[in-house]
Amino acid sequence: MKNFSLFAGVTILFIIAGFLQSWNVALDMLVVGLVSAVTALGVNMQWGYAGLFNVGVMGFTALGGLAMVLIATPLRPSAWASGGWLIPIGLAIGAAAIALAILVWNKMPKGRARGLTMIAVLVVGFIAYRAVFDPAVSAVEAINPASAGNIGGLGLARLLQHLGLSQETALELSVWVAWPVGGVIAAGAAWLVAKTALGLRSDYLAIATLGIAEIIITVLKNEDWLDRGVKNVIGLPRPWPVPLEVNLQQSHAFLAFCQSWGLNPVTFSSITVKLGYVAIFLAILALVLTLAELALKSPWGRMMRAIRDNEDASEAMGKDVKRRHLQVFVLGSAVIGIAGAMMTTYSGQFVPTTFQPLRWTFLIWVMVIVGGSGNNWGAVLGGLLIWFLWVEVEPLGDMLMHLITDPMPAAWPLKAHLLNSTQHMRLMTMGLILLLVLRFSPRGLIPEK
Repeated sequence: MKNFSLFAGVTILFIIAGFLQSWNVALDMLVVGLVSAVTALGVNMQWGYAGLFNVGVMGFTALGGLAMVLIATPLRPSAWASGGWLIPIGLAIGAAAIALAILVWNKMPKGRARGLTMIAVLVVGFIAYRAVFDPAVSAVEAINPASAGNIGGLGLARLLQHLGLSQETALELSVWVAWPVGGVIAAGAAWLVAKTALGLRSDYLAIATLGIAEIIITVLKNEDWLDRGVKNVIGLPRPWPVPLEVNLQQSHAFLAFCQSWGLNPVTFSSITVKLGYVAIFLAILALVLTLAELALKSPWGRMMRAIRDNEDASEAMGKDVKRRHLQVFVLGSAVIGIAGAMMTTYSGQFVPTTFQPLRWTFLIWVMVIVGGSGNNWGAVLGGLLIWFLWVEVEPLGDMLMHLITDPMPAAWPLKAHLLNSTQHMRLMTMGLILLLVLRFSPRGLIPEK
């Protein structure tokens, strides 16, 4: 009854927002809240199941969003013709140089010769990599940089068109492919990170993941050939069957429906689109939650919790702790990547600068802690509740601050200071919520059993 009451209370909050503000605002909060809940589930797998302190959530989220650019945007033949095909060759040369250097280090006997040989391999590989990579990048980024300047996507939509689908349907279906690909890209990056960082102590792991996330964001901001950098990729397609608002507004059946019910077609078209996103994201959240619950209650889940609670005892029982940590870190990052692709789809654009630690790391951790780490239902509750409060605190804080300062004379510096500090209310409120939950319910609103 307690858990049901908590979810019912969150539902009532969204309904109240719909009546007092607008249903567009309430549904927008709900859509992003569902994405946040999926992200919180991924973090909960890593922390709640295995005790892995991943502070690089924003990096894996951004990699998931990158999948939308790589899969759902059209191919740019001019970019490939100008030398774009040399970019993957250059990257392959760089990767081969690193792999060869590792091989030299592992196979050669210890001594000065091993170190010098490894350095020589890296230097030669770096020179060869830059000799191939740099000219290709310059050629691609020089092609109409105002609207292009990148290699574009993989042309999946065009392939689907060859199968007889319309251009619009092909683009919409390519989005469904981009979401799992986002999970795969994030999982691949997580595997590389985990192979080097999982042997570290928990606090060092947190520092390492935070640093790697910042590296990922920096790369996405600066590699224009890949995703146009800070110039952003706009006009991303929507998933089938979510329509465009303008298409609804031009539909005679939709206009007739709005007229018969006395609805504004412009407003109701936006509401209809958001309802479509709610249905799709709710289905994805339900699928991820079901799989996470099945995994947690399986022998694998019990083993992961045993490793979390006592690594030494688990290792003594024959469990490969490092391998299992790698496994759950990759799985959790894959879920985070899928959430990143979903968020990029909903916004309709890929903007690397929007992936900030405050929003995509700190706030997600607050969701997991407040909801109840180790409990999947708690992660979902925390995702919905904390996002609602994050959005609503600022307008409520502004109203409260005006109420407090209204009796003050207009010339008082304190009044101006308080009114200008309204935007900081959400940070103070999040901290206060976190403190209250840790004080009165230290295991979260829905604790792990």
